[in-house]
Amino acid sequence: MTQWDDLGRIVIPKEIRRTLRIREGDPLKIFTGHEGEIMLKKYSPVGELGGFTKEYAESLAQVSGMIVLITDRDQFVAAAGGYKNVVGKSITRELEDKMEKRETILAGKGERGFISVVEGMENDYLAEAIAPILCEGDVIGTVLLLTQDAKTKMGEAEQRLIQSAAAFLGKQMEQ
Repeated sequence: MTQWDDLGRIVIPKEIRRTLRIREGDPLKIFTGHEGEIMLKKYSPVGELGGFTKEYAESLAQVSGMIVLITDRDQFVAAAGGYKNVVGKSITRELEDKMEKRETILAGKGERGFISVVEGMENDYLAEAIAPILCEGDVIGTVLLLTQDAKTKMGEAEQRLIQSAAAFLGKQMEQ
């Protein structure tokens, strides 16, 4: 049983925080139910963009000819050019770690720095480019380009594309 303190704070048990990947400082939405219950839901600024994020991913996929994925801090919120089944699935701890370190990744399968991005899914892509989305100095997600084409290498053009896409999405959140 959880109690309020004199400042109106409650403690969310460690096991629930771990299961829901709630970290200190994470924003939460508070709702009330029909029968007086209080519900907490993790707030996803990237997820709040909804259809815009999906349309933006579609546009990037058309321009790049690659798979485009957009995440918040916990899960995939948009996919285009393939991998549409990952929307709503959790990101890997590896991707979460790279995001927290604000790392941009350009790597081919078998190269140093290449990571798995979808929790519980086998990698069938051969190269990846990943950039963190920053909003007011905080990391709120990532933009990923993936390719299954053995001839395609991630280079400077792909790096600029994902970095500008991540910067654009970050600016959308600031408005």
